[in-house]
Amino acid sequence: MESVDLLITHASELLTLKGPAKPRVRKQMRNLGIMKNGSVAIKNGVIFDVGKHLRYKADTILDASGKLVMPGFVDPHTHLVFAGSREFELDLKLAGVPYMEILKRGGGIFYTVKETRKATPAQLLQQSKKRLGTMLSYGTMSCEAKTGYGLDVETELKLLKVQKKLQETHPMDIVSTFLGAHAIPSGQKSNEYVKLVIDEMLPKVKGLARFCDVFCEKGVFTVAQANRILTAGKQYGLLPKIHADEIVDTGGASLAAKIGAMSADHLLQSSDAGLQAMARQQVTGVLLPATPFCLMMQQYASARRIIDLGVPVALATDLNPNCWTENMQFIVQLACLKMQMTPAEAITAATFNASCAIGLQQKIGSLEKGKQADVLILDCPNHQFLSYHFGVNLVDTVIKKGRIL
Repeated sequence: MESVDLLITHASELLTLKGPAKPRVRKQMRNLGIMKNGSVAIKNGVIFDVGKHLRYKADTILDASGKLVMPGFVDPHTHLVFAGSREFELDLKLAGVPYMEILKRGGGIFYTVKETRKATPAQLLQQSKKRLGTMLSYGTMSCEAKTGYGLDVETELKLLKVQKKLQETHPMDIVSTFLGAHAIPSGQKSNEYVKLVIDEMLPKVKGLARFCDVFCEKGVFTVAQANRILTAGKQYGLLPKIHADEIVDTGGASLAAKIGAMSADHLLQSSDAGLQAMARQQVTGVLLPATPFCLMMQQYASARRIIDLGVPVALATDLNPNCWTENMQFIVQLACLKMQMTPAEAITAATFNASCAIGLQQKIGSLEKGKQADVLILDCPNHQFLSYHFGVNLVDTVIKKGRIL
């Protein structure tokens, strides 16, 4: 009998999400590849076999009776590395003080920028490791991490180097995104800052980031400016991403399709024309339901419309000091309860489609022979229970690269 390192047996439901290595759309998002009484065999950090009644000699056997076995969560939109939490803003928000007024009172993004600039790399590394540990405990095994709280050459590079160190030293797989164009620094004109991003930041980012992102929004960066930055980023080998149409429809979704972005994120106000263009180009739409939740907004992204138009949908936390959650279980639950996604769609969006949003679908996002063994065991009898039982951590066991963590 052949030997393996780890054998998981008798899963109440095993979600394989087996299928082509491209983003799932429409009805495909409901196909979880469910296997009742399923088993997974793992050897050398890789999935060796998936099926029913697998018979292997194993160093460790885990009985998953009554439990849900699925791919580890993938979080494709975080602002992981920062200093300067802003809990003092909550009373102001609850009193109805607008964001721009909070900014004038010393809060908002520029408070975080000020604190992040002051923080040493060691301090940022320590704080970020703690966040990653929390993410891992809730079942997230891979994530994207954006810069954007530096807004100057020195600090943006500092953030990228911290992210590189985290990737090298932490069990989590981390993909870096350069988001120098996150806001316009105080006292600078937008075109001057765009020139700084293109001429001084981008040439130094090569080798430290995989993606380039822009916060394309009214009062921040225009579509034309975003186009310039993302086009320049391509020249340095950075794949484009874009924060699009969160507050108003700026045409960000259309730009994402035109420029061949890996993803367009937020999409609360995107037009049908922009979404249809994304669908044609298979640009993944990353929806972030925790953002309107914590901002106490009434409107969420129209997930049903976005899915029906053929856009592949992923889910992410948007972890940042203004939306502080590391919990992808909560995001799946919000997607169902606030955006009318089905539990199956939300799980696909938080695993396989999320891996597509950061270009890792060949490696993670499904439980298939030859893929990295990122396996999550949840204390759930079936996949619907994940959205049904909220407000607790349903993780039973986290297995990253074949290791029980």
